[in-house]
Amino acid sequence: MSIFMVLVIVMAIATAGYFIGRQRAVSKEGGNVKPHSLPHYHGWWVFLASALPAVLFIAVWAAATGVYLERSAIAELPTRTADTVIASQSLELGMVSGIARGLDRLSDAERANLPQTFAELQPLLASKGVALATEGQDYMIPIAVEWNRNTAWASSVGGIVAIVLALAGAVFGLSGVNVRARARNNVERIILGALIAASGIAILTTIGIILSMLFQTITFFQSVSPSTFFFGTVWDPRFAAAGSGGSQGQFGLVPLLAGTLYIAFVAMLFAVPVGLFAAIYMAEYASRSVRSVVKPLLEVLAGIPTIVYGFFALVTVGPFLRDLSAALSGGYAFIQAQSVLTAGIVMGVMLIPFVSSLSDDIITAVPGSLRDGSLGLGSTKSETIRRVVLPAALPGIVGALLLTASRAIGETMIVVLAAGVAANLNINPFEAMTTITVKIVNQLTGDLEFNSPQTLVAFALGLTLFFITLAMNIFALYIVRKYREQYE
Repeated sequence: MSIFMVLVIVMAIATAGYFIGRQRAVSKEGGNVKPHSLPHYHGWWVFLASALPAVLFIAVWAAATGVYLERSAIAELPTRTADTVIASQSLELGMVSGIARGLDRLSDAERANLPQTFAELQPLLASKGVALATEGQDYMIPIAVEWNRNTAWASSVGGIVAIVLALAGAVFGLSGVNVRARARNNVERIILGALIAASGIAILTTIGIILSMLFQTITFFQSVSPSTFFFGTVWDPRFAAAGSGGSQGQFGLVPLLAGTLYIAFVAMLFAVPVGLFAAIYMAEYASRSVRSVVKPLLEVLAGIPTIVYGFFALVTVGPFLRDLSAALSGGYAFIQAQSVLTAGIVMGVMLIPFVSSLSDDIITAVPGSLRDGSLGLGSTKSETIRRVVLPAALPGIVGALLLTASRAIGETMIVVLAAGVAANLNINPFEAMTTITVKIVNQLTGDLEFNSPQTLVAFALGLTLFFITLAMNIFALYIVRKYREQYE
């Protein structure tokens, strides 16, 4: 019995309980006793009493079943050495799971005459639309068969228990339907708990992300000194070679941090004036018809994938700047195709809708009475905007710019294609540099194990970037709250 079918049956039981509970509450109304809750609250209480325990059980059972299947399969796998056990088990479990999915599509006759070798089984699975990425082994076939057997048993048991829980919940909910039953309080208490759980998921997810990076970062700093990482000026995380004496390379953060901040600074230099002026025009000067056309067109830029911006920088902007510099200098291209300037300009174009949209909302939030008072005193429209509207909206605009800057710091694809991957430390915007996010991708690309400084450094970089953006967001919120104007 599939999970989907069990959920359908549970929802059917809960829906029937809703209508029966509501009708029972209606039938018990009347007389001198005032009902505590409306009839539909009694129906929803029966619905929640039926569905909630069953759905929670299905979720827990599915998670526990996955863990059980993996542990059972691992116990049947061949013994590996300590150095390869994690990587090989992961690959083998993936193959066993793929074979199990393929076997599940076979007919009963085909399963009765199942091939005993993977070479014979693979064409049969391919005919059922199951393409395995790598070659499997013969010993995986009986493990996959056992996997399917355990899956079927767990699905049947879990489905039966879930349906029984739904029926028991419906009976429990219906037994409590009476005139003075506090069904509304029960329903609202469950909804409140669901809201608290939903808000707690965001907090727990953030904590999980931090802890996942923190533990790996601690392991990295056991091999590399924190002072070497945070104050080093050379980034060369080469792998130790034979005869190198165990050299691990150099993990200097300064070139990556400088490139990250430099490219973000150039992007903000381009995005802030254009985006802010566009926001002022749309908020103060544009007519309603013009605004209804210009604003959506401007915000289309925010929906373009960043990889498209990267291609635009690689194919158009970079070569244009290089050729322009060659024409201006008489043949010598002093601007490289991949440079800080190229990445900054293209990233600035990407950030324009963020600046303009946020600033536009902040400017339009300034009360019209301030504008009317300024104009009534004889100020021109431009003077009103410059001396009244913008000062009133300035805290919000500053906060919006800081949030946009944190968005620029976390950009990856544009930097990869427009600024390159060279970890240089210079102040020339016409040369290539790279950012923290690019090196995180580089260090985690390929068939690597998370047991060497060359891969663990990605978590240290990620945690550093996390605290940088967190500090910027906190500062932005502080500015907004401290200097925000309160209007009636």
